[in-house]
Amino acid sequence: MLAAGNSFGVSLALAQARTDPMLNNGPPPWDANHDGIYTCQEWKSFMDRLFVSADKGRKGFLTPQEFASIKKGDPSLADADFGYFDENQDGKISRKEFVEKPSVFIMRFDKNGDCRVTPEELKAAANPANPGPQERPRDRFH
Repeated sequence: MLAAGNSFGVSLALAQARTDPMLNNGPPPWDANHDGIYTCQEWKSFMDRLFVSADKGRKGFLTPQEFASIKKGDPSLADADFGYFDENQDGKISRKEFVEKPSVFIMRFDKNGDCRVTPEELKAAANPANPGPQERPRDRFH
């Protein structure tokens, strides 16, 4: 649930931005404290939980089959590519490769580069007349 103080504005912004593929399934599920602000730390925690749940046998890496199960089970990663996560191209995804990979959602909507996507940034993305700052945020994970 979103905090009551900003839920109307965020709901409106999300409704207007539904055509954006990053928001087609509603707000991201990894907003741990349900405050309507999506942070890099929340993303990393979410990805760590996904990794642990998919790493059968606790071997410390994901196989292509395990990665496919994550894609099927989580809509936010449905279009993810194995090669995007497998940085060293060894045919498996380590925990670090998976958890430390930046969130495409945050990189797209975090216009001020503070590693947080706020309701205001979502509203700006939903309103083409006011697109907000045009500077692309740097990758804050590496």
